[in-house]
Amino acid sequence: VALGQAPNLAIFGCDHPTPDGTPIRDYVHVSDLAAAHIRALEVLDAGTVRNDTLNLGSGSGFSVAQIVETARRVTGHAIPTVSADRRAGDPPILVASGARARTILGWNPTESSIEAIIGSAWKWHKEHPHGYSESREV
Repeated sequence: VALGQAPNLAIFGCDHPTPDGTPIRDYVHVSDLAAAHIRALEVLDAGTVRNDTLNLGSGSGFSVAQIVETARRVTGHAIPTVSADRRAGDPPILVASGARARTILGWNPTESSIEAIIGSAWKWHKEHPHGYSESREV
Protein backbone atom coordinates (compact mmCIF):
# COMPACT_ATOMS: atom_id res chain seq x y z
CA VAL A 1 0.00 0.00 0.00
CA ALA A 2 2.80 2.45 0.91
CA LEU A 3 4.42 1.72 -2.47
CA GLY A 4 1.15 2.53 -4.23
CA GLN A 5 0.59 -1.05 -5.40
CA ALA A 6 -2.74 -1.44 -3.59
CA PRO A 7 -5.40 1.10 -2.58
CA ASN A 8 -5.66 0.01 1.06
CA LEU A 9 -4.64 -2.52 3.67
CA ALA A 10 -7.25 -4.94 5.00
CA ILE A 11 -7.25 -5.50 8.75
CA PHE A 12 -8.85 -8.87 9.42
CA GLY A 13 -10.81 -8.64 12.63
CA CYS A 14 -11.20 -5.36 14.48
CA ASP A 15 -13.38 -6.94 17.16
CA HIS A 16 -10.82 -9.05 19.02
CA PRO A 17 -10.67 -8.90 22.83
CA THR A 18 -7.48 -6.79 22.68
CA PRO A 19 -6.95 -3.16 23.74
CA ASP A 20 -7.62 -1.75 20.24
CA GLY A 21 -9.65 -4.67 18.86
CA THR A 22 -7.01 -5.78 16.34
CA PRO A 23 -4.97 -8.98 16.61
CA ILE A 24 -1.67 -8.92 18.48
CA ARG A 25 1.30 -10.68 16.91
CA ASP A 26 4.97 -11.20 17.68
CA TYR A 27 7.39 -9.64 15.18
CA VAL A 28 11.02 -10.68 14.82
CA HIS A 29 13.50 -9.06 12.41
CA VAL A 30 14.58 -11.27 9.53
CA SER A 31 18.24 -10.73 10.52
CA ASP A 32 17.48 -12.13 13.97
CA LEU A 33 15.73 -15.14 12.42
CA ALA A 34 18.71 -15.75 10.15
CA ALA A 35 21.11 -15.48 13.10
CA ALA A 36 19.05 -18.04 15.03
CA HIS A 37 19.16 -20.48 12.13
CA ILE A 38 22.92 -20.07 11.77
CA ARG A 39 23.34 -20.60 15.51
CA ALA A 40 21.12 -23.73 15.32
CA LEU A 41 23.37 -25.16 12.59
CA GLU A 42 26.43 -24.43 14.72
CA VAL A 43 24.88 -26.19 17.73
CA LEU A 44 23.89 -29.19 15.60
CA ASP A 45 27.35 -29.33 14.04
CA ALA A 46 28.97 -29.25 17.49
CA GLY A 47 26.82 -32.21 18.49
CA THR A 48 25.53 -30.60 21.67
CA VAL A 49 21.95 -31.06 20.46
CA ARG A 50 20.74 -33.74 18.07
CA ASN A 51 17.36 -32.24 17.29
CA ASP A 52 14.85 -30.07 19.01
CA THR A 53 11.94 -27.75 18.35
CA LEU A 54 12.39 -24.10 19.27
CA ASN A 55 10.18 -21.05 18.95
CA LEU A 56 11.88 -17.90 17.73
CA GLY A 57 9.95 -15.07 19.29
CA SER A 58 10.42 -11.87 21.20
CA GLY A 59 7.91 -12.80 23.88
CA SER A 60 5.94 -9.60 23.31
CA GLY A 61 3.58 -8.41 20.65
CA PHE A 62 2.15 -5.46 18.81
CA SER A 63 -1.38 -5.05 17.55
CA VAL A 64 -2.05 -4.75 13.85
CA ALA A 65 -3.25 -1.18 14.50
CA GLN A 66 0.08 -0.38 16.21
CA ILE A 67 1.96 -1.83 13.24
CA VAL A 68 -0.04 0.27 10.79
CA GLU A 69 0.53 3.45 12.82
CA THR A 70 4.26 2.72 13.03
CA ALA A 71 4.40 1.99 9.30
CA ARG A 72 2.72 5.32 8.62
CA ARG A 73 5.36 7.13 10.69
CA VAL A 74 8.29 5.20 9.23
CA THR A 75 7.20 5.45 5.58
CA GLY A 76 5.63 8.88 5.70
CA HIS A 77 2.60 7.50 3.82
CA ALA A 78 -1.05 7.53 4.88
CA ILE A 79 -1.63 3.74 4.41
CA PRO A 80 -5.43 3.65 4.24
CA THR A 81 -7.03 0.65 5.94
CA VAL A 82 -10.33 -1.18 5.64
CA SER A 83 -11.86 -3.46 8.23
CA ALA A 84 -12.47 -7.03 7.11
CA ASP A 85 -14.05 -10.03 8.79
CA ARG A 86 -11.91 -12.16 11.06
CA ARG A 87 -10.28 -15.12 9.40
CA ALA A 88 -11.46 -18.50 10.69
CA GLY A 89 -9.29 -19.74 13.54
CA ASP A 90 -7.38 -16.48 13.92
CA PRO A 91 -6.47 -16.10 17.62
CA PRO A 92 -6.64 -12.64 19.18
CA ILE A 93 -3.07 -12.88 20.52
CA LEU A 94 -0.21 -14.94 19.13
CA VAL A 95 3.17 -14.35 20.77
CA ALA A 96 6.09 -16.79 20.92
CA SER A 97 8.49 -17.29 23.79
CA GLY A 98 12.12 -17.50 22.74
CA ALA A 99 13.17 -18.84 26.17
CA ARG A 100 14.28 -22.26 24.90
CA ALA A 101 16.15 -20.67 21.98
CA ARG A 102 17.94 -18.44 24.49
CA THR A 103 18.87 -21.46 26.62
CA ILE A 104 19.85 -23.89 23.87
CA LEU A 105 21.24 -21.51 21.24
CA GLY A 106 22.20 -18.51 23.31
CA TRP A 107 19.98 -16.51 20.93
CA ASN A 108 18.23 -13.25 21.65
CA PRO A 109 16.65 -10.97 19.08
CA THR A 110 18.74 -7.81 18.82
CA GLU A 111 16.60 -5.85 16.34
CA SER A 112 13.53 -5.82 18.58
CA SER A 113 12.41 -2.25 17.92
CA ILE A 114 9.30 -2.35 15.76
CA GLU A 115 10.49 0.88 14.13
CA ALA A 116 13.75 -0.84 13.11
CA ILE A 117 11.91 -3.90 11.82
CA ILE A 118 9.48 -1.84 9.74
CA GLY A 119 12.22 0.56 8.64
CA SER A 120 14.35 -2.30 7.36
CA ALA A 121 11.40 -3.86 5.53
CA TRP A 122 10.45 -0.49 4.04
CA LYS A 123 14.00 0.09 2.78
CA TRP A 124 14.06 -3.36 1.14
CA HIS A 125 10.64 -2.93 -0.48
CA LYS A 126 11.54 0.50 -1.87
CA GLU A 127 14.65 -1.06 -3.45
CA HIS A 128 12.70 -4.14 -4.66
CA PRO A 129 9.13 -2.96 -5.36
CA HIS A 130 8.27 -6.20 -7.15
CA GLY A 131 10.12 -8.45 -4.70
CA TYR A 132 12.54 -10.94 -6.14
CA SER A 133 10.53 -11.31 -9.34
CA GLU A 134 12.78 -8.70 -10.97
CA SER A 135 15.87 -9.97 -12.74
CA ARG A 136 18.94 -9.59 -10.58
CA GLU A 137 22.62 -9.86 -11.23
CA VAL A 138 24.48 -12.23 -8.95
